Amino acid sequence: MRKSGILLPVSSIPSKYGIGTFSKQAYEFIDFLEKAGQTYWQILPLGPTGYGDSPYQSFSTFAGNPYYIDLVTLTEEGLLTKEDCDSYDFGDNAEYIDYEKVYLSRFKALRTAFENSHIENDSKFQEFVRENGYWLDDYALYMAVKNSFGGVSWAEWDEDIKLRKNEALIAYREKYKTEIVFYQFQQYLFTKQWSALKEYANAKGIRIIGDIPIYVAFDSSDTWANPQLFQLDDTLTPVAVAGCPPDSFSATGQLWGNPLYRWEYHKETDYAWWMKRIAYCYHLYDVVRIDHFRGFDEYYSIPYGDETAEFGHWETGPGYDIFRAMKEKLGENAVIAEDLGFLTDSVLELVKKTGYPGMKILQFAFDSREESDYLPHNYNANSVVYTGTHDNDTVLGWLASLNKHDKEFAERYLDIRSDTEIQWQFIRAAMASVADTCIIPMQDYLGLGAEGRINIPSTLGNNWKWRMTADALDETLAERIRKMTRLYGRI
Repeated sequence: MRKSGILLPVSSIPSKYGIGTFSKQAYEFIDFLEKAGQTYWQILPLGPTGYGDSPYQSFSTFAGNPYYIDLVTLTEEGLLTKEDCDSYDFGDNAEYIDYEKVYLSRFKALRTAFENSHIENDSKFQEFVRENGYWLDDYALYMAVKNSFGGVSWAEWDEDIKLRKNEALIAYREKYKTEIVFYQFQQYLFTKQWSALKEYANAKGIRIIGDIPIYVAFDSSDTWANPQLFQLDDTLTPVAVAGCPPDSFSATGQLWGNPLYRWEYHKETDYAWWMKRIAYCYHLYDVVRIDHFRGFDEYYSIPYGDETAEFGHWETGPGYDIFRAMKEKLGENAVIAEDLGFLTDSVLELVKKTGYPGMKILQFAFDSREESDYLPHNYNANSVVYTGTHDNDTVLGWLASLNKHDKEFAERYLDIRSDTEIQWQFIRAAMASVADTCIIPMQDYLGLGAEGRINIPSTLGNNWKWRMTADALDETLAERIRKMTRLYGRI
């Protein structure tokens, strides 16, 4: 069936206290989606973030970001007072996130809530800790130990705890037992608030599209607790790391730095860790977008220590075998394959064999030098079309930087005769396409330029900061979106 939705990171919601949360405003956004006739809310990964603030470099693939815990809800539950919340500096720009101020204030507020909670005696909390122990025990210990070493990577910890020697694990668990409960408490609040929000969305007919990055961060509880899963040497130093080769966008390629998987080990275990990871995603989301799908066919391996991605090489991934295991163990679930970039015949064959819909990005369509698979007349129904993703500029920002020939081609293709609200012509083309699913970033509906961009790949310092203003959504916009959605048979 033809459906549509809106891409908006949780962090971009206009909640109080510096960053988007599972707040009243998040519930209002779900109401807006319903009024606008939408079926999907697509978000970015929900994991806890560190240096660089990227949701694709998280301290855990299972844990949730404490930033998203709504402090107003905690005041209503008596764990905080409004005076507590107002005493911290969360930043004063409603349109951008000041991550440093959020970091310095958020955990102080959560610690006050923790001290007021007496959570150890709560039977629901105890049940949560038991049910999630398979990842939560390692994550909470990892964060407590990380704090004790001033936040440095686990690779720089004392040898005994770095190598997880049994006596060290026992000693650290005892020494930091209160701190460990504090991190468990954060995850309990995150899960409680997110579950309530997702239940509200589902009751309104809104399904959540979540995102699973193919790789985990080196500095994460996942890598520390499970070094056998990754290409590490005897000293737990990476042998090689992930990235992308040089291309027309980057002369030296992209050096992501994530540890690579020991796929032969995963195959021997019939992908047990992956099955736990994916199953947990379906606890959080209704549809999972698998990031960097081509990495399951072939992955780019860069020697550890290289400063660029220029001297990497391609290695063979698990191919269909991991998806065979997924379908056997977890059943048929809704998946979107992020199959962007240069695609070989074997990647295309893998996507086809899984049956998963791939992605079509309108901004990639208008290269006047060649015929593109991203032009709408080349789509097939089993695909998901976007005007752009979190890695693209907004439509208006992109158009402003487009060369003359490509812009003229786009204008001819879309029959654009005016510069007024030009983004709606792109939205219309996406909505009208044969793709079963159409997802539009919120910034394009709002007609924002480059100031609304979420991320510029391979850059640090100015990404993941955009926030929607509190007055951005109204009945007029909802009705306009609904009319177009209905016109093209997506309601």
